[in-house]
Amino acid sequence: MRDFEYLAPCTLSEALQLLAQEDVHTWPLAGGTDLLVRMKDGSVKPGRIVDLSRVAELNGISEEEGIIRIGAMTRYSEVASSPLIQAKAPLLSEACRQIGSWQIRNLGTLAGNLVNASPAADSVPPLFALDAEVILANHRGERAVPVALLAEGPGRTCLGKDELLTSIRFRPLPEAAVSFFLRAGQRRALAISKTSLAFTGILDDRRSTWKEVRIALGAVAPTVIRAHRAETYLVGKPLRRKVLEEAAAIVSEEAKPITDVRSTIEYRRLVTGNLLIQGLWPLMKED
Repeated sequence: MRDFEYLAPCTLSEALQLLAQEDVHTWPLAGGTDLLVRMKDGSVKPGRIVDLSRVAELNGISEEEGIIRIGAMTRYSEVASSPLIQAKAPLLSEACRQIGSWQIRNLGTLAGNLVNASPAADSVPPLFALDAEVILANHRGERAVPVALLAEGPGRTCLGKDELLTSIRFRPLPEAAVSFFLRAGQRRALAISKTSLAFTGILDDRRSTWKEVRIALGAVAPTVIRAHRAETYLVGKPLRRKVLEEAAAIVSEEAKPITDVRSTIEYRRLVTGNLLIQGLWPLMKED
């Protein structure tokens, strides 16, 4: 690993001022579970590291005026164990419990997973299904960006060189909402997802027909994507097995995976649709 300058600001303002300096290539450090690996293999060579671990403004999970906010330095383990997230966005808690090892979950951050822009990032499909947005800040101000527009491709985001993702926010799910996150990997743990699916849905008052549906797919396109055709198909449809099977077929068609060392196109498409069936099958009524 090459030499670099290490700085640990105590305030967000100080951190943003450091990121604005153009005299040297600067990288922010959150959990470091991706950045340090890339520095060691030489794919990233920063001249300066800005460690954000002392910036208290970037920590914590809260709910104010009907909006849940997760600070950028909040660890996966904190999200997974948060009573607020478990009660009002349980699919995000489910996803964070499945990321990496205990060590990774105790270091890695939700914001880091987002800006790493991996299409297989397990915490991102739930945020798509929650219709979340992220707050990006620099020394001049901040802007809100829908989470669906953050990643522009594998490893690429819309973040400016001097911008920092400071928080994630979304509305809590209604108490009666249906939600889940499911993934398929080579092993049950410590494996990158071959495909993943996050679902949120709201049923009518009789709990017999879908009023609102969001389906997000991971690891089957250059970025996480929404399965808009399947969502549109399900809205207004009853809880019937034939309906679910047709929706799963549409999800499989919407997936745009590749064949690589972890899986094949055919397997990923089939299993992605099957994840929808697996998650919703217990709710289905006989046709």
